[in-house]
Amino acid sequence: MIQISQIRLKPDSPETALHQAVYKALRLSSKDTCRIEIAKQSIDSRHKPDILYIYSVHVSDILLNGKKPVDEAAWIKKLKNRDITPVTQKGYTFPAVSRQILKEEDRPIIIGFGPAGMFSALKLAEAGLRPIVFERGDSIEQRKKEVEAFWQGGALNTESNVQFGEGGAGTFSDGKLNTAIKDPTGRIHEVLRIFAEFGADSRILYVNKPHIGTDVLAKVVQNIRKKITACGGEVHFQTKLTAIHEKDGAVNGITVFDRAENRSFTHACNTVCLAIGHSARDTFEMLLAQGISMQPKAFAVGVRMEHPQSFINQNAYGDCHYKLPAADYKVTFQTSTGKGVYSFCMCPGGYVVNASSEKERIAVNGMSYSGRNGDNANSAIIVTITPEDFGSNILDGMHFQRRLENLAWREGNGQIPVQLYGDFKNNRISTGFGAVTPSIKGAYTFGNLNRVLPEFLTAPLKEGITGFSTRIKGFDMEEAVLSGVESRTSSPVRILRGDSLQSVTLHGLYPCGEGAGYAGGITSAAVDGLKIAEQIATN
Repeated sequence: MIQISQIRLKPDSPETALHQAVYKALRLSSKDTCRIEIAKQSIDSRHKPDILYIYSVHVSDILLNGKKPVDEAAWIKKLKNRDITPVTQKGYTFPAVSRQILKEEDRPIIIGFGPAGMFSALKLAEAGLRPIVFERGDSIEQRKKEVEAFWQGGALNTESNVQFGEGGAGTFSDGKLNTAIKDPTGRIHEVLRIFAEFGADSRILYVNKPHIGTDVLAKVVQNIRKKITACGGEVHFQTKLTAIHEKDGAVNGITVFDRAENRSFTHACNTVCLAIGHSARDTFEMLLAQGISMQPKAFAVGVRMEHPQSFINQNAYGDCHYKLPAADYKVTFQTSTGKGVYSFCMCPGGYVVNASSEKERIAVNGMSYSGRNGDNANSAIIVTITPEDFGSNILDGMHFQRRLENLAWREGNGQIPVQLYGDFKNNRISTGFGAVTPSIKGAYTFGNLNRVLPEFLTAPLKEGITGFSTRIKGFDMEEAVLSGVESRTSSPVRILRGDSLQSVTLHGLYPCGEGAGYAGGITSAAVDGLKIAEQIATN
């Protein structure tokens, strides 16, 4: 296979332009044939408003005059073009299954149906191992109704909400799939391929920063669930893990509370994938009480910040006349005291959402639909904190999150507290909006976020936001809107596992994904789910 890099096309180029560029680069004639696959597409806006799309493509099956195969190595050598190179595309292969399901208790159990649990269950189901999923929240159909009702002023369902339910917390997010992890095994591409197979736009396979959008993601996860059940797996909603049973240092059963039937039951099993998500605080408490080895983990805390999307577009593209995707950004800043401040989970054309999962606590997150056509851009602006900041006991980070969320609830009298950035800097409550009207799902009111976050967080946030303006001029506009509190950026604990990916405490227990402290987003959680499925299938 041949890779051609640095193909540069204008955004308004005709559909045939990429094909013509490939033929020109390879010196092929119109009578020759080949297979062309886009490997990567990104936007080059360094010389705005002159914007270009940059492509890398893979070319194979080259036939001269449609008949004579090309010696690719010789052809590349003849072209003498450093942007044309040989490439080998390594596909993902799920390992051969060494287990047989002879008894009901041999069926693998998946706790949680977010990306980690979902991808683990899908691969195990396709391998014929008939996994059983227990998810504390509701199906996506019911969950959407509950979340929308909550945003409209209804009561919070603490068991099914933005954090809990089919698809996990990522379902009510931007659905972004870019990740910083590296995986030479092909798992990342496999995750993208599966998302595309079950309903996501196929462009996620090659765009530089792929995203699905909450509206499409809801349909995708439903389709994956149907595939799991069609392959002999089971997915049970409204079922929460309340205990793990052991015998001789190994899992031999679980206790689950069935919310629909208002009863608990015990299920015999010897393999449990624990994909509980970063907000399953009561489960963290249960695991600690049962002696499962865990440790506190650094995470980040801050606020959501909204700007007009038009402002972000202008910064990215200038006075460009092309129709381009809603622009994003990524900014970091090192403060004078050494604290790192950075943007996280940026949502172009998106919404701030009330992502609470516990009563009398407020947590916010960001969400975008697939079109990313909302008026505002929002991003978490956060500061990393460590056990030195919140305490070294295992659940101190979780308790710190809870305290901040309760302060946010009190500050907003049960609603999301919001504040203009200029007023945040000057420690005063805002009295009205200016250039930015909030795009928020859920009730909100003016409050003072200086009374929610401690000074060791507000000081670096103020310095960092001002510092960001050296990268994005005007980022520190006084009328930008802040919302609080952004506290669920990642899990506050890590559930320790060994080389076999099993708990160091309990054989047969596989801590998995973001809640276990081994992922940070949809893609990395799904990749971890694949890793666990591979281990379960071969052990």
